[in-house]
Amino acid sequence: MEKEKQLKSIREYVKNIFQDDATGHDYFHMKRVAKVAKLIAEKENADSFVTEAAGLLHDVGDHKLFNNPSAVLDEMYLFLKSIHVQDDDIEKIKIAMKDVSFSKGNVPVTLEGKIVQDADRIDAIGAIGIARTFAFGGAKGQLIYHDAHNESTSIQHFHDKLLKLKELIHTTTAKKMANERHAFMEAFLKEFHREW
Repeated sequence: MEKEKQLKSIREYVKNIFQDDATGHDYFHMKRVAKVAKLIAEKENADSFVTEAAGLLHDVGDHKLFNNPSAVLDEMYLFLKSIHVQDDDIEKIKIAMKDVSFSKGNVPVTLEGKIVQDADRIDAIGAIGIARTFAFGGAKGQLIYHDAHNESTSIQHFHDKLLKLKELIHTTTAKKMANERHAFMEAFLKEFHREW
């Protein structure tokens, strides 16, 4: 019961930070990642509290989203202490969050970290991933596509990152989800280029 109350407080904390984000890293992204992480954790026999909490918090302190990431992370650790999350759980959450980012290219060291990374990658592909790609591109002033200069367009992002994610999934449970979403993205891109 105590952990359910803590998760409720973490959800509120995350909502306050990310509710106005327009880049696809909004509260609903955190909520989806946490939900998928919990589902995977239950099937893969991992710590579901740590994975759900880390899923909710995984973008807190992300250098792409915050001017002073270390200050934001320090504040988050103080918040977790204030709601009486045990020190060993805070450490596990910290480790699970550490290597989630695709851009860092790291593989998390714990099962919980691998699960959160899988859940974050699952949310980057499929129909939601497509929507988030164009939201992020629009927020950053990117073109959708360009015949001659495609390097920094939203469509190029599929080739630079999203189509590679299926092969970078760690858990069996997440691999099944990734395969379905990957196929949907491929169908979308085929249709996009046909219409273009």
